[in-house]
Amino acid sequence: MSLAFVIVRSCPGLCEHLPSQREDANSCAFDWREVEILMFLSAIVMMKNRRAITLEQHIGNIFLFSKVANVVLFFRVDLRLGLLYLTLCVVFLITCKPPIYMGPEYIKYFSDSTIDEELQRDSRVSWIVEFYANWSPECQSFAPIFADLSLKYNCLGLKFGKVDIGQYGAVAERYKVNPSPLCKQLPSLLLLQGGRELLRRPLVDNKGRAIGWSFTETAANGKASVDASCSSQIVKADCSFCHSL
Repeated sequence: MSLAFVIVRSCPGLCEHLPSQREDANSCAFDWREVEILMFLSAIVMMKNRRAITLEQHIGNIFLFSKVANVVLFFRVDLRLGLLYLTLCVVFLITCKPPIYMGPEYIKYFSDSTIDEELQRDSRVSWIVEFYANWSPECQSFAPIFADLSLKYNCLGLKFGKVDIGQYGAVAERYKVNPSPLCKQLPSLLLLQGGRELLRRPLVDNKGRAIGWSFTETAANGKASVDASCSSQIVKADCSFCHSL
């Protein structure tokens, strides 16, 4: 679907029926406006990929903005083609949901009725809770990293939990996590002890927008080395307590 307009514009038998602004009236080649749109798309993809961490994020950005460019190009050529392509994109989005991480993990999943009770059960236990939504690409990319952290650092004094704020919106309100894509707060990590918040990432400014932070995973000597702006402080502090138990 990301190459739909390119295929239609260059395919004999189809391209002859498309209008073109080229001086030579060649409807099977891109006109100057279409080239401008594609160049602008390339610039946007490069800018977005500067912040991408995983290969999946790079590929996802390319596919996403390619579809946006296709919508613009089809609507520019013919309103009916634009509506048809947009409908196909919506159907594809509904029927082809992204894969959910199903690997090993030591993570407890909370609901709106269990999270408060569990977090306040033992004041000696610290929790790192991820607030996520299944529709968020950032949350999907972060899932295996958070699972790997739970496998490495879960202990008596440090537990890992997750709550789907796409399903439990009341929890997001109680813990002041805005699920809006414009605020870019997902995924949010909160360090909690006895139900009290000690630390959160990303931080949020006065306008409710997330302050940028990074979380990268690299391989070194055959072992995964996870580095995050906040995770090292969280894990070291709480696991030192864990090992003293």
